Amino acid sequence: MCDAQDWFTESYPDNGSALSLKIRAKLHEEQTPFQRIEIYDTESFGKLMVIDGCTMVSDRDNFLYHEMMTHPVLYTHPAPKTVWIIGGGDCGSLREVLKHSEVEKAVQIDIDERVTRLAERYFPELCEANGDPRAELLFIDGIQWVKDAPDGCVDVIIVDSTDPVGPAEGLFNEAFFRQCHRCLRTDGILVQQSESPLFHLPLIASMHRIMRQAGFAQTRTLFFPQFIYPSGWWSATMAGKGDLNRFRADAAEAKLFPTRYYNADIHRAAFAVPEFFGDALRELV
Repeated sequence: MCDAQDWFTESYPDNGSALSLKIRAKLHEEQTPFQRIEIYDTESFGKLMVIDGCTMVSDRDNFLYHEMMTHPVLYTHPAPKTVWIIGGGDCGSLREVLKHSEVEKAVQIDIDERVTRLAERYFPELCEANGDPRAELLFIDGIQWVKDAPDGCVDVIIVDSTDPVGPAEGLFNEAFFRQCHRCLRTDGILVQQSESPLFHLPLIASMHRIMRQAGFAQTRTLFFPQFIYPSGWWSATMAGKGDLNRFRADAAEAKLFPTRYYNADIHRAAFAVPEFFGDALRELV
């Protein structure tokens, strides 16, 4: 919501907290067939995209999310050649994926084309790779895309979704994970944004449980800061057909592209498990 003092505020009533950003102006607002999208110009975080009242991406801190949703999984997989991004309409994850020269094909599947068109207008730096010949942008239902895909056809699936409500709700259940497992090749890995470890621990534990029930051999959660998301602390959870402890550290240390947050040391540190998280996972999984 935007109040009389020109602040955008997202409240988290279940956790008795809120985030506020000082804004200069509302640049855009529209209701698509799927969701309400707003774009603000903020005083300290640049442009801000809000979907259904929830902060999605800002100029200032989006690099944290996009780098940690992509580089850890791509340096964990032994040879990621084909990548799907389910969601990710702002195209920031696609840009990071295509920094990897070994990736031969990256398909972004987002149900709402307007997210991408508004990102091209207001966040053009996130869309720099949209014209890469290895990129394909599809504006269709990602759940149906996975159902229709053949067995063993993809190396990495990145689920860059909004919160598990509305259009994204079906991306957080066992049926979807089973379909992803079927589509992945032998060493395939799925990674999905998994909300705040401080606010949403039962959800994360549930994801571990149902990912394993769907057939995945291993699951691991990685952690990173994200100021504009609830609690300021975020996570992504990997599910692998094989060993998720493999890390191509030499490749990460010798990477030929720039990053602002991710490096080999951050990769290692991101998987360190806080005591409360490990305890809760053992109890709930």
